[in-house]
Formats: sequence, C-alpha cells, structure tokens
Amino acid sequence: MSNVGTRTVCKKDMCAGCMACVDSCRHGAIAIEDTIEAYNARIDPTRCVGCGLCEKTCPQMVSPSSLRPLEWLQGWAKDTSLRMSSSSGGLATAISEAFVASNGLVCSCAQEGGEFRFHLTSDADYLRRAQGSKYVKSNPLGAYREVREALQGGQRVLFIGLPCQVAAMRNFVGSRLADSLYTIDLICHGSPSPKVLSRFLEETGNNLSNELILDFRKKVQFQLRYRGAETVGRTGVRDRYSIAFLSGLPYTEGCYSCRYAKGDRVSDITLGDSWGSELSDEVANGISLALVQTDKGRELLEMTDLELLPVDPGLAVANNEQLQRPSTKPIERNTFMDGFRNGVRVNRLVLRARPKDCAKYLVKDILLALGLLRG
Repeated sequence: MSNVGTRTVCKKDMCAGCMACVDSCRHGAIAIEDTIEAYNARIDPTRCVGCGLCEKTCPQMVSPSSLRPLEWLQGWAKDTSLRMSSSSGGLATAISEAFVASNGLVCSCAQEGGEFRFHLTSDADYLRRAQGSKYVKSNPLGAYREVREALQGGQRVLFIGLPCQVAAMRNFVGSRLADSLYTIDLICHGSPSPKVLSRFLEETGNNLSNELILDFRKKVQFQLRYRGAETVGRTGVRDRYSIAFLSGLPYTEGCYSCRYAKGDRVSDITLGDSWGSELSDEVANGISLALVQTDKGRELLEMTDLELLPVDPGLAVANNEQLQRPSTKPIERNTFMDGFRNGVRVNRLVLRARPKDCAKYLVKDILLALGLLRG
C-alpha cells in the first residue's frame, strides 16, 4: 500500500497482529507492518474515511466482556490416536470434530505452504492438519468476514484462536450474532514474527514450506519437528529456536503487556497444557487443561468424547503464568532484536542470550552422538 501514514489503529508497537482492523476496513486503508520487534496497523490517510470501524474491532482498543471460569478441568480425548498426535491431550481437535459432526463449522489455524492461516471448514481432514501448537503469529486475515457471513447465513461457528484473536472475532461479529458463535481461546505465552522462525530455518537448511510443529509429546524434548516426525536437529536436543521461544526472547512487543493474560477469560472455553498435573502416569501421553466460562462451553464438552477430571485451580494457575499475567520481557530481548536486525545468525543470538541452556543441550547432543545417552 502506498501513502501509509504514521497514524496507527492502536498505540504504536502494541498491535496484536490479529488483522481484524484490515478485515473491517472497506476502503483498504490499513496495512500491517511487521518490524520483527512489533506489529503496527498503519492507516493510509488518503483512503481513510474516519468511520472508526477499525478501532471498534481492535482488541487493544475494545476488550469484550470476560468471565471467571465456572469449572476447572483436565483431561484428554478418548480417541487414543488423536491424543497421541496432539501437542497436549487433544481436546481442541476432539471438540472441533464433534462440533462439525453436529453440523457446525470450525475456524482454526493450520500451516499450509509456509503460512499459518485460518480457514472456516467442516472438513475433518483439515481439523487434523490444524493439530499442534503454533509458535509464531498466525494470520486470520479474511477469517473474520468468513465467520460473520456464515453466522448471518444461520450457521453455528466455533472459532479457536489466541485470546486476542478471540476478542477480535467477538468485536467483529458483534452482539447480534453472538449466540451462534462458540469460542475457544488457547493459553498463550506470546508469539513472535514469522520472520524469526523463517530465518532460523534457512540458517539450518530448512524452510517453512514443510509442515513444522512444536513437539510437546515428551515434555523435556520440546523442539521443532516436521509432521512426519523428523526433528530439526537431533531428537531429544532442544533447538535454538525452541530455547528462544520458551524464554520469551522473540515475542512481539505487545505480548509483554497482553491484556488477556489474566484469570478472567474472553472465551467460552480456555484450553492449555495441564502442567504440574498430579496424574503422573498420564503426563507422557498428554493432558489438557480446560477452563469453562459459559453454558456454551459446557455444551461443547458434553458433545465430545472426553475423559475429564477436576483440577485444583491453584495448581493450574501456578503452572500457567499467563492465567495471572503476561510473560516478562527478558533483559536480553532488545540485544537479541538488535542483533537480528543486523543479520547476526539466530543460533549465535540465542547462545549469547541463553548460554547455560545452549550448553546443556550441546553436551546432550555430544553424549547422544557418542552413544553414551539415550534420547
């Protein structure tokens, strides 16, 4: 877009990258700028007519109502293959499949051709492709209009996204259509620009055109792997991107002051990992955390074949910091971003910022290579 001005939809560098403002603008006046450190929704003054729709949909400008959880649960999908192929207990996919089976539509994110895009679908195969955690900012552009049109046509829609994306969808759809919109938010630590992951993969001889997922299956082996199970680097050795992600180095600026990282939730159901669960025999197979805020949330769980058990709220909150507050910005973050802009390799930047973590996994890599340790 030409003539993009200095005015932004929300406060500079606080944009969540949800794209709702772009979908709301009928005049093509908004473009999302990705500086790696932050996103900004910039307004073209030659096209803007001052209608204010962008501000009304922006989750940073308008926060829809949020609720305290009514129920605190943990569990997993009874479909063993689904559970084992999921990042956690498989609840999101199981609920999606049950919703589609009840003649609803699901809007969720999947990686396709190097992009992380949202699609509105009733295709069960797509729902399986949407499994796995997303570790960069996903792109819901176009999804808001699709969902609203489906709701206007009398369809029921389940939207699954990050809390800021759920808030944006609720703002975009409005109260008149809200009864037919079901929402699930995913507990979010923060999300980086896709440019960070793209460069890391290029430096390691890989690329985003292949389907990558973050492997939570063995909690100590959190690392990037291809959907076909081949890992980026040696199996069991955490790669540098995963080290950076878990330490909060590459998140965009607005994530560190996220208004949705709190106890009151913006969706019908909140899903995450049941970290610290007392169900030690089930941890290796994956356990999901599920917080139910509304009757619609209960309806979603009741229609799905799940094993659900109560979880202690104090334990869940203690092991999921973003149920209390946003991620803390690491003191090394600005240096990391400066180096990235200046072309320093991601591996080197992470080594500088997290030398102890990198050294630990380097030693593990050597021991595995020598056959002195099993992965």
